[in-house]
Amino acid sequence: FGRMKPVIVVHGGAGRIFKEREEGSRAGVVRAALRGYGILKQGGSALDAVEEAVRSMEDDPHFNAGCGSVLNEKGEVEMDAIIMDGKTLDSGAVSAVKCIANPIKLARLVMEKTKHMLLTDRGAHLFAQAMGIPETPGEKLITERSRERWKKNLEPDSNPEEFQKDLGTVGAVAIDSEGNVACATSTGGLSNKLIGRVGDTACIGSGGYADNHSGATSTTGHGESIMKVVLARLILYHMEQGLSPEMAADTALDYMKTRVGGLGGVIVVNNSGQWAARFSTKQMSWATVKDDQLHYGIYAGERHTKSVDEALTFESEGF
Repeated sequence: FGRMKPVIVVHGGAGRIFKEREEGSRAGVVRAALRGYGILKQGGSALDAVEEAVRSMEDDPHFNAGCGSVLNEKGEVEMDAIIMDGKTLDSGAVSAVKCIANPIKLARLVMEKTKHMLLTDRGAHLFAQAMGIPETPGEKLITERSRERWKKNLEPDSNPEEFQKDLGTVGAVAIDSEGNVACATSTGGLSNKLIGRVGDTACIGSGGYADNHSGATSTTGHGESIMKVVLARLILYHMEQGLSPEMAADTALDYMKTRVGGLGGVIVVNNSGQWAARFSTKQMSWATVKDDQLHYGIYAGERHTKSVDEALTFESEGF
């Protein structure tokens, strides 16, 4: 019985990536993909791989997730995350969580240690305490850049929408050697959002969806638009109709754009290990590893390829 060749795909958010942040975004998604692939290579599960890849990006201040998250209207970090197991359709999510370094770890615990799928705000906080997850002071998660942007957005003539284009939700999808798929997504949400705002990330079928029968996907972009069309599930629906990951992604993104004027990006892997990274925004940082080959890019049509060995050497020396 032939074992699957494992594949991982990650994204570091769709939108506009400012020139001075490109290198960091590229290096961050590559690092996350290599870490997730390392787990898959050793026979690890898709779930462990996507969690590890996302955790790596939560810890990287270049991305709007974990440390480096954008601030809400009151200048605080409130984060959302989801993880889903394609084998059982079990999922765990948290929304509006504060003072936690890795919301994706908490989402995984919600999935595995409770009968529930989504915990929010204070409840999520109490659950984190019960699970012994250390509290991270809020300030620790706030970068100079997030605070600057928050201040700019408070100015009377500011247009927070302008800044929303640099979103940076992070996500990962994978298929392991057993043929199981999984997805994980994590975000700090929208800059200067209302307190308690929950976007697409924590919502099953919008921020991510995984089903062994078809594949897995993780999304990024304008959350409210993504929720309107239930983007992640829509992509899997198109794959169930026989479309390739790339066609399914493009069809769904196109529908979101024409129907509700929303832009975004997605990563997809199907149950036979074909993958895609597609976006309707200007940019999306992404990376994938399959057959010991790493591919990555930020701009439409951009695709660099390196062998994993070469990339790991690179990695240890810095990009």
